[in-house]
Amino acid sequence: MGEIDGVGEMVTGGLLAQAIEPETGDDGHTHEGNCLNCGVRLSGPYCAACGQKAHIHRSLAAFFHDMIQGLFNFEGKIWRTLPMLAWRPGELTRRYIAGERARFVSPVALYLFSVFAMFAVLNFNGMTTDPGSIKANIDIAAREERGDLANLEGERKAALAEGKDTKAIDRQIASTKEDLARLEEVKRGQLVRLNDNEANEVPPWVREVVERTQANPELAVAKVQDASSKFSWLLIPLSVPFLWLLFPLNRRYRLYDHTVFVTYSLSFMMALVIAGGLLVAAGAPSIASMLIFVPPIHMYRQLKGGYGLSRTGALLRTVALVTFAMVAAILFFMTTVAIGVM
Repeated sequence: MGEIDGVGEMVTGGLLAQAIEPETGDDGHTHEGNCLNCGVRLSGPYCAACGQKAHIHRSLAAFFHDMIQGLFNFEGKIWRTLPMLAWRPGELTRRYIAGERARFVSPVALYLFSVFAMFAVLNFNGMTTDPGSIKANIDIAAREERGDLANLEGERKAALAEGKDTKAIDRQIASTKEDLARLEEVKRGQLVRLNDNEANEVPPWVREVVERTQANPELAVAKVQDASSKFSWLLIPLSVPFLWLLFPLNRRYRLYDHTVFVTYSLSFMMALVIAGGLLVAAGAPSIASMLIFVPPIHMYRQLKGGYGLSRTGALLRTVALVTFAMVAAILFFMTTVAIGVM
């Protein structure tokens, strides 16, 4: 019923648009004297008030023409933006804040594009968790633990036959049995064990989250992943206050400046995740692991160039910013878990 209602709304909207839009000629173009967007009298190829084209079109060929034009326009900007974001992030941030907007992809557009591309690459590589495979992976891990346990018990039996000390093997056997028992608990949904005293100390909303996760861990994982993609924009407001703390008494820089900095920086970090995913897909996980050293260097270069800092000032703020970034990431993770499970 929901899908049928959606189709009905689309058809109704199309009919309403047809009733509102002016008639077009045989060539698919409208012929009007006033701007169809704001109603101001037209005096050229573009509206002087809102900037919309004077003559719009309603032909399929023109639609695809606009699509291709928009694609190449974005592509032209992104090939100017990405190299600067990678090598001169501070200059990119400074120039965009100063007013050079038409040359570069805006921070918000680049961020949304990066989020979409990142999740696409992660899903393609299978790096996101498939909820349906959680129990299967637990079964595989449990089989490996049982195999290790059988080997250890065989070693213990052989050691006893030879009269050797088995204390070390006994500790390994006990640890393996504990791991195996924990895997069985996780498989049954017992992700967190709380005794009566701990349960009384835990806030009710936390207990509710734990109970829901235990009842259906696969669904909880799916919801958290979905919330992470939908609410990825929360990283921006969570990060801006931390950046402001680096310049608390400096009136030269405003919250807008910090927001541009954060959004470009997060876009680059997501581009790193994309690069790492592609390297893993290409069979180079060792090279992908080296990318972990890039973020602090990029933060240093963006801070130094974007805010005009000295080397010492940029270095000290980089150390603080890396710490703040970890805190913001933890807050984002906790938020998406709460949203997803609740």
